[in-house]
Amino acid sequence: MKLLSQLKVGEKGVITAVNGEGAIRRRLFDMGITPGAEVYLRKKAPLGDPIEIALRGYELTLRKSEASQVEIE
Repeated sequence: MKLLSQLKVGEKGVITAVNGEGAIRRRLFDMGITPGAEVYLRKKAPLGDPIEIALRGYELTLRKSEASQVEIE
């Protein structure tokens, strides 16, 4: 198991699970972060937070705490 927050710039992965509870999980699903979606890590801020991913044809910026709720392979 690897987390989205552990990807390095330029790496790709496929979402296998979205953890978390309530509003955070719902927000991630609303943004298109669902199992089966392919993600590509485009950028990381100098201190590692936030990160920018490409997913379903658009770019999305996530906090590291949000990205750590997403499992990938």
